[in-house]
Amino acid sequence: MSVSYSDLSLSRTAPVLCFYPDRRRRIPEHHRVPNSLLPPVRPTSLYGVAVEKRKKNDSKPSICTADELHYVSVPNSDWTLALWRYLPSHQARPRNHPLLLLSGVGTNAIGYDLSPESSFARYMSGQGFDTWILEVRGAGLSTRGMDFGEIKQPLNAMRDSSVKHGVDVLPSERHCTYDSGAFADSDITFVNGKTKRTVSKSNDLNLVAKFRETFLRLSEKLSDFLNEGQFRDLSEWLANVIEESQVPVPTQFLDFRERFSTTLDELQMQLDLMANYDWDFDHYLEEDVPAVMEYIKNHCKPKDGKLLAIGHSMGGILLYAMLSRCCFEGRDSGLASVATLASSLDYTSSKSSLKLLLPLADPAEALKVPVPIGGLLSAAHPLASRPPYVLSWLNPQISAQDMMHPKLFEKLVTNNFCTVPAKVLFQLTTAFQKGGLRDRSGTFFYKDHLRKTSVPILALAGDQDLICPPEAVYETVKLISEDLVAYKVFGEPGGPHYGHYDLVGGRLVADQVYPCIIEFLSRHDTI
Repeated sequence: MSVSYSDLSLSRTAPVLCFYPDRRRRIPEHHRVPNSLLPPVRPTSLYGVAVEKRKKNDSKPSICTADELHYVSVPNSDWTLALWRYLPSHQARPRNHPLLLLSGVGTNAIGYDLSPESSFARYMSGQGFDTWILEVRGAGLSTRGMDFGEIKQPLNAMRDSSVKHGVDVLPSERHCTYDSGAFADSDITFVNGKTKRTVSKSNDLNLVAKFRETFLRLSEKLSDFLNEGQFRDLSEWLANVIEESQVPVPTQFLDFRERFSTTLDELQMQLDLMANYDWDFDHYLEEDVPAVMEYIKNHCKPKDGKLLAIGHSMGGILLYAMLSRCCFEGRDSGLASVATLASSLDYTSSKSSLKLLLPLADPAEALKVPVPIGGLLSAAHPLASRPPYVLSWLNPQISAQDMMHPKLFEKLVTNNFCTVPAKVLFQLTTAFQKGGLRDRSGTFFYKDHLRKTSVPILALAGDQDLICPPEAVYETVKLISEDLVAYKVFGEPGGPHYGHYDLVGGRLVADQVYPCIIEFLSRHDTI
């Protein structure tokens, strides 16, 4: 096996409720909260999976930009998972296998379909692949219980917030009517129908105080399972953020004040509603992914009963873990080939920024605390992307400089992330310990059996990925037989560079990354 940094040629390379676009009805703007659009249903059982016949006027939620939305129930659980489907183009070459896309930890399907101009899923369907995106339990439109229409709290609270307070993909002109009384406490005046804004120091300080209060509440919850030194470090970090935030705030920051304030309100609500987050990584692996794979196979009927799969970040970890588990148990994985983007089973050799998770001292206590990744990122985004840039270190964790349009980046941060149980995060932290990722019992090491796989694997890395650096990706790649794996690092010394998400939605992926993936999948799409 050879390692390539620029040219792939150098490398060796269930129950369901469906919504169809031809029966869509116009959804009023004031009904944009997705779950409120769907009435309760009573599914019937079919092959261990409940199924609901679609009604004539069924419509999928407006947040779903796929061609179809399917719901698949997980056997022996009360979870119903959302599957976004993108139909293959009739103009493209026919493919033999459907394609399953798996997202990263605490993310929904939006990251694979940010806009018509930046859509991994649309690109794949345009190349002829019947493309499906899984939203695992707790993410996106997946629901707990069979009442599809009920709004879940707290599971969907942050997602619905991101829908309400999301941003347009690209700038567009709007005609807005402002109530000047609503801005009485802000120094905002109206001149010829336009707003003239000046900075209100008291309002900015109030917003900073609100930010401080929310994160101090979070730190109080964390104090039960952080040791004294770690809690002191966290407190000092919060104090530094607050101190730096006291500097005068530029006028541009006013554009974010209302949404930032609302996000903090809902983050506070999320902290008050920490319950029902009782699953771990192995639940995704053993229940969610097998359920949707079985459903897709039954729906698409590939001749050999196999799927193609692509996983980004934790999605790729799931695919590695599935291959390893199947090798250990001596059963077929049901996968024709696999592509992983920024994924590894062992991060010990790298300088991954995720090592910040390791200081959590007492996992047994922490299991009670879900982490509202979506709320935290939405609240922090204005402070990371606008002066005075007190949290500017957050942005490179997601994307390298100048690799994403600012509006697309903002949509990703404010719409793509969800709340995650601590059980998931704590199991993932074993990937930073000797032996790599383990199962929930701590006795099964997933990397130990990956060498036995016979499934072709493409492993991609980004040269400036701070979360899963190339050395972490290679740590898993080197376990696999050389005639089955192709490894490629995107990015050049003089630029462009690729961060963690850039392999999925960076501005150059259609020219550089996607063709690499298509070539690999096509080579292994034979029956």
